[in-house]
Amino acid sequence: MPLILGTNSIKDTGYEVANSCRFNKADTPSLSITPGSNGSNTVWTISMWCKRSNLSDGSNDQKIHAAGTSSTYELLFSTADQLTLYNGSTTVFVTNRKFRDVSAWYHIVVAYNTGASGDDRCKVYINGTQETSFATDNRDDGSAMNHINQSVAQFVGNNNAGDGFDGYIAEVCVIDGTAYAASSFGEFNEDSPQIWQPIDVSGLTFGTNGAYFDFESSGNLGNDANGGTDWTETNLAATDQSSDSPTNSFCTFNPLYNFNVDPTYSEGNCLLTFGSTWGGGKATMAVSTGKWYWEAKLSGTMANHFHGIQEVNVSGNLTAANPMNLDGSVMFFNQDGGEMRKDDTDTTNDYGTFSDGDIIGIALNMDGGSYGQITIYKNGSAIVSNYDLSSTNDLVAPFTAGGGTMSYNFGGSPSFTISSGNADGNGYGNFEYAVPSGYLALCTKNLGSDGG
Repeated sequence: MPLILGTNSIKDTGYEVANSCRFNKADTPSLSITPGSNGSNTVWTISMWCKRSNLSDGSNDQKIHAAGTSSTYELLFSTADQLTLYNGSTTVFVTNRKFRDVSAWYHIVVAYNTGASGDDRCKVYINGTQETSFATDNRDDGSAMNHINQSVAQFVGNNNAGDGFDGYIAEVCVIDGTAYAASSFGEFNEDSPQIWQPIDVSGLTFGTNGAYFDFESSGNLGNDANGGTDWTETNLAATDQSSDSPTNSFCTFNPLYNFNVDPTYSEGNCLLTFGSTWGGGKATMAVSTGKWYWEAKLSGTMANHFHGIQEVNVSGNLTAANPMNLDGSVMFFNQDGGEMRKDDTDTTNDYGTFSDGDIIGIALNMDGGSYGQITIYKNGSAIVSNYDLSSTNDLVAPFTAGGGTMSYNFGGSPSFTISSGNADGNGYGNFEYAVPSGYLALCTKNLGSDGG
């Protein structure tokens, strides 16, 4: 399958997607509208880019597009993480492919035309390539799609029952009256033909009830950039506008990483809530060179928090109840006066500790010292400077462990309110405190230019 890693991280193509919208499933967010008249339910296209956060939990689907309150049309990720389309009680298709990569942007296009024959009545494209492998395939049915584009409630990111999507959605095109191929919404990179990337869609015909969401207005995320009626935002706020996009994907935490007891991930995998038992989280991006910066805002009981890095191929027992048992880790430990822990050893203390509401900044210099260095900031001031990493391997990722709640910000989708706003030297990211000179946000644009 074509890649959606950084799409444009290799080169700039002239078209950039600036923003996405973060959907936090627990909030039951949605965009919705009830059109004043019927459009076409026999010829239409849905195109959107999705970056998943929490995967399906085994009991609820994640709807990314829906219409109606009964005999409902629904496009969703199933509890088995397969892309699925329902038309009322009829399953139109279920892909064999599962979508479980929480670091990647997927481009999904469903083009429907009852006037076509056989499987051509419903064409499905993933990352620019037409899908041909289905676990369930009733695409040749050819019946009208009941409620889509009709004068009933239409949804993005949820349905009428509150079964919502968890993650980021960008470049949503609801097309009424035309069945477009994927090539109307994206193209393969000229220099790297395995990379699928967005193109300008402003020249498309959206039709009577069509809409285009570019999410470039934080105060009006339901704005129809095609000029139609804006959709209603439910449980979405200006802080849900994200710069994590198909043309610049930012680091988040990875819910597929298993460390003893997993935290609860929310807010696009940037908010981690730990229980009473040791848990840990590792990020989706790893680096071996370069200088990188990220932040976290701490809340709740502050003792027993770890913030730092860990080898990608960590040695030690990942199911151990204490992160201090792990080799391949260098972390600030918010206890005993504030100490640094290297591998499984307490090396020193009394750097100072963090309290509720403080922001910890982490600057990782993989080019400094023998194995790299790490600097820890408290509310913008360094309290640990250029601390040498241990004999780690050449690939490390952000890591955190402990209890309570940790709100992380890698620059793309802060899970806490940023009162100032600071980008890195390349103009990427949104941080509370100034990014140290020469350090960059963990995103594909920077990885592409720096090499990571």
